Amino acid sequence: ETDVTLEPCNHTGRTPPCAAAILKAGISRVVVAMPDPNPHVAGGGSEYLKQNGLKVTTGVCEQQARRQNEAFLKYVTTGLPFVIAKCATTLDGRIATRTGDSKWVTGEAARRHVHRVRHAVDAIMVGINTVRMDNPSLTTRLDDRRVKDPIRIILDTRLSIAAHARVLQQDSDADTILVAGPVAEPDKKADLEKAGARIIEVPLNNRRIDLAALVQQLGAMEISSILIEGGSRVLGSAFQAGIVDKVQFFYAPKVLGGDDGIPICSGPGPELMNRSVPIKDISVLRFDDDILIEGYVENR
Repeated sequence: ETDVTLEPCNHTGRTPPCAAAILKAGISRVVVAMPDPNPHVAGGGSEYLKQNGLKVTTGVCEQQARRQNEAFLKYVTTGLPFVIAKCATTLDGRIATRTGDSKWVTGEAARRHVHRVRHAVDAIMVGINTVRMDNPSLTTRLDDRRVKDPIRIILDTRLSIAAHARVLQQDSDADTILVAGPVAEPDKKADLEKAGARIIEVPLNNRRIDLAALVQQLGAMEISSILIEGGSRVLGSAFQAGIVDKVQFFYAPKVLGGDDGIPICSGPGPELMNRSVPIKDISVLRFDDDILIEGYVENR
């Protein structure tokens, strides 16, 4: 007997058919949490197993399996990546002080959880202002396991990134992708490509990267999941563009007590509260004294 979260495939893709491997292994009963939603799959794995005499039970813990496979489900049915918007904020909604200082809003336990998320996604996305202010590595750091670095995606309309930025100096198997607009200087583009960066050009919308067009291009590059880590302009633009599927907002027990810190989102918002972005299926987790509010964007 074997339990699987997703219906065993009956086609040859990147790997041989799972259903054939199950038959070869001599397994007599298979418990499947959910069917494979891939519209391009020719023939059902469960039906193939039944036809070959196996007992197949489906729909066991299906809702939990859908959550576990949420990025795969979005990508395989739409061709678009599953997008998570993450931030770490004070109780009064600031991700940094007026000087841009954000080290550290949350504690070590919360930051460790973020690295587990980085390990699970295909790519991590930030704006050029975050690179300028924080000079992040955008790698995965976990002491208890072998980790996978996500692809690093930097939104940099005019390719203004410094050549010595950490994201361009990483000894990593993952690429660094600079997303530029058509206004970027060709000479700067050539220099950054020589430094090892991959550059893609995306149309602009109100002088900013068109994020809806970008995720389509990233999906075509087989990037199935993205973690947006900010800053405020990128987060605001992501919600306005309607590309966010899931939110992970970490709240630290701190109050800046002013109105000049950097907010979670910046840019124009709606005039009316009924035009806000609704979040559903909320869960709350605690990491020491920090609180994570997690939920899903409700499609309207």
